[in-house]
Amino acid sequence: MTPLEGVLVAVVGVVAGGMNAVVGSGTLVTFPVLLAIGYPPVIANVSNGIGLVPGSVSGAVGYRRELAGQRGRLLRLGAMSALGAVAGALVLLVLPPGAFELIVPWLILLALVLVLIQPWLARRLAARTVRHEHGGPVLMLGVLTVGVYGGYFGASQGVLNLALMGIMLDEDLQRLNAAKNVLTATANLVAGLVFVFVADVAWPVVLLLAAGSMIGGHLGASMGRRLRPLWLRILIVVVGVVAIVQILVS
Repeated sequence: MTPLEGVLVAVVGVVAGGMNAVVGSGTLVTFPVLLAIGYPPVIANVSNGIGLVPGSVSGAVGYRRELAGQRGRLLRLGAMSALGAVAGALVLLVLPPGAFELIVPWLILLALVLVLIQPWLARRLAARTVRHEHGGPVLMLGVLTVGVYGGYFGASQGVLNLALMGIMLDEDLQRLNAAKNVLTATANLVAGLVFVFVADVAWPVVLLLAAGSMIGGHLGASMGRRLRPLWLRILIVVVGVVAIVQILVS
């Protein structure tokens, strides 16, 4: 990695940290960049997941006011997210790299669709009049499944968790967004611990993404309550398409 490429990685780390705090899908910015500068897909995915952990934590801290009173919820759902992330990380390590390259374009496409329909989904959630206080086993199973996805790849896992909680819980959307940041940080951290011990990690990438995403997570949390998301969604779609093309061509 050249010095210029290092600067680029740090910058996209800032962007991804801000995106994850506000809406999720920061991986759709960082992952294509790591592919473009020459990292193999699995190493890029592993290093990206570890590097974005500090940004998710920073975003969660930035939303600490909205986290007040959610301790029990976060313990229950965080445990499910952690269990799922371990399973997803192990699946990534057990399957051959070719399987990852085959599956990931479809996962990115799913993530792009989720990002695009999120405004419509948010309006639908706001219109609901009957939701639940705790979500029950259905929500826990859903968060567990998203955790598996997050441990394997992770793009838009925040969007998925936000959608699940919005459907199942009677709660303010900003508070759910804060909880989403905690669940994302949990999944990335747990999967990262697995990867540290048994996977190849590009540590320079991890350090640069970590530094950038911490800054971005703080900025994103402070701006998330008033940011107009249109251009952010356009950016996500563009880089997601670039990632799909990059994987297919390589």
